[in-house]
Amino acid sequence: MKVLEVQGLTKNFGGLVAVNNLDFQVGECEILSLIGPNGAGKSTVFNLITAYLKPTKGSIRFRDGEITRLKTHQIARLGVVRTFQETNVYREMTALQNVVVAHHLCCKVGDWGHFLNTWKARQDNRKIHEGSLKLMEYFGLLECKDEITSNLPHGQLRALEIAVALAAEPKLLLLDEPFTGMNPEETDRLVGMVRGIRDRGITIVLVEHDMRAVMTISDRIVVISFGKKIAEGKPEQIQRDNTVIEAYLGKTDEGEGS
Repeated sequence: MKVLEVQGLTKNFGGLVAVNNLDFQVGECEILSLIGPNGAGKSTVFNLITAYLKPTKGSIRFRDGEITRLKTHQIARLGVVRTFQETNVYREMTALQNVVVAHHLCCKVGDWGHFLNTWKARQDNRKIHEGSLKLMEYFGLLECKDEITSNLPHGQLRALEIAVALAAEPKLLLLDEPFTGMNPEETDRLVGMVRGIRDRGITIVLVEHDMRAVMTISDRIVVISFGKKIAEGKPEQIQRDNTVIEAYLGKTDEGEGS
């Protein structure tokens, strides 16, 4: 079953074509990586899917429903949740409070229920607290749950942002460079956690520059350059693709020395 389908997606900024007639689809519980050189248009694609930008033309479908013209909050309510290149959490709150706030976005008790402290509101608050602690435990963050977020090291911040995204109960999770700035040990640990997210029944699209992580975690890879798809396939196919190698390393002239 197709969870996400992008057809003819194009975004122009004046005379610049940032995304150029892009087509790809993502299947149920698949991990698809979207890669390409700096400035290839990867994050722009995420911004288009989540309505932070509006496409010049093209179609975006989520679970057979058209979402191209929906607003950002409407898309999030459907279960399409993203992270950002720059860690997007409340720095003045504790780590646990960040996860609790994200859980509240999915809470079924209205504002009046919480204001009146109804039995249902108290029950939901208890479940939210328990669910937040379980997410913190999964990401190895329990020991810092009461720490102000601005004091956390980079690796824990990246893990916390994914925990916050999961608290919003996504069906499709868009991860924008989750492994950036991590050492190999931190990356391997988070790669395992992201795989575990997929095992929970969540489909994942990943933008990432760490090719070691990409080749380890991906079911399929879509490569774009200057906003246009130049290759698609399994990791082992992408590694051997000359067009991809040229896009990343530049084409070597015949007869030029190594």
